[in-house]
Amino acid sequence: MAIRGVILAGGKGTRMGELTKVTNKHLLPVGPWPMVYHPLKKLVGAGLQEILLVSGTDHMGDFVELLGSGKDHNCRLTYRVQDEAGGIAQALGLAEHFCMGSRSCVLLGDNIFRDPLVPLLEKANSRPDWAWIGLKQVPDPGRYGVAELKGERVVGIEEKPAEPKSDLAVVGIYIYPPDVFGLIKTLKPSKRGELEITDVNNHYLSQGRMGCSVLDGYWTDAGTLDSLDYANELTRKDPPRF
Repeated sequence: MAIRGVILAGGKGTRMGELTKVTNKHLLPVGPWPMVYHPLKKLVGAGLQEILLVSGTDHMGDFVELLGSGKDHNCRLTYRVQDEAGGIAQALGLAEHFCMGSRSCVLLGDNIFRDPLVPLLEKANSRPDWAWIGLKQVPDPGRYGVAELKGERVVGIEEKPAEPKSDLAVVGIYIYPPDVFGLIKTLKPSKRGELEITDVNNHYLSQGRMGCSVLDGYWTDAGTLDSLDYANELTRKDPPRF
């Protein structure tokens, strides 16, 4: 079954203070490139050529100016605007017509990680009707969504638990079968007023259709000043593999 890439690069980046006053956080530098090059290079490196980028109204023109049609990056880029901050699941819902019967490999634009996507995609391809997520062992799992496993199957995900059942954090790498778009239409907004990706994942969990791959190399988000510094330090010492 075909698979298409989706990069979610919305959000105001308010935690970055003055750095994001006039630009989108995904255009800030991580290593020698703008941050958004990292998810793009991961998808292209895994052989995906049809890629959708979702961002807000404020800086969509900057992304188009930077990335163009995608031909300089060996892919074909499509762009969709997320009019307001409605959550990760809502942003993914904008990819419905783009994905049309294909599976989707979804990367959060501010996740920086060392491993290439190919091994994860190969494992996910063995279960094309399952959702598949990336996990990473972390020293402080209570800060993240934490996955509980039985073999390769995920049997539970808890958001920021006081007593984590494992040290495996859910990272911003998601693969979904085509039925995810029908599911998103049934979601109700959370207390934050957003459609939550956790609700999507819990649906596949309840059906016993969620697998996972654990990343070997480093992973961090780059959505705060400290984590942006850390991402730059990691990529400088050990460049990511695409």
